[in-house]
Amino acid sequence: MLFDTAGRVLLIRRAKAPRAGQWSLPGGSQELGETVEQSARRELLEETGCTAGPLSLVDVVDSITRDEFGRVRFHYTLVDYCARFAGGEARAGSDATDLVWAPVGGLAPFDLWERTVAVIGAAARMIIR
Repeated sequence: MLFDTAGRVLLIRRAKAPRAGQWSLPGGSQELGETVEQSARRELLEETGCTAGPLSLVDVVDSITRDEFGRVRFHYTLVDYCARFAGGEARAGSDATDLVWAPVGGLAPFDLWERTVAVIGAAARMIIR
């Protein structure tokens, strides 16, 4: 996740399932032969037009979505990094329909997944000093 100099976090509105139409952190699938850090930087640039400074690992989270019968529909392992904004012009791209710089203390209107809120809080404590 990306933080600006005011301590706000960059959120995107997802364009695709799972969680299409919901606010979240930029991210996506890792490509074959790509390191996790390369993937994080590429997805950030594709979805937001932004680049990041040095990355710090925050957490690794499993996101499992089940159907009404309890069968797994989606299972993603999310590797969450945080960094400061380094450059670019923030704009919604590829898998995002919108983006916003949100205050860490004002995330309620974005109806984020509770694990996302927890990871943002942990990252903010690491990066905003």
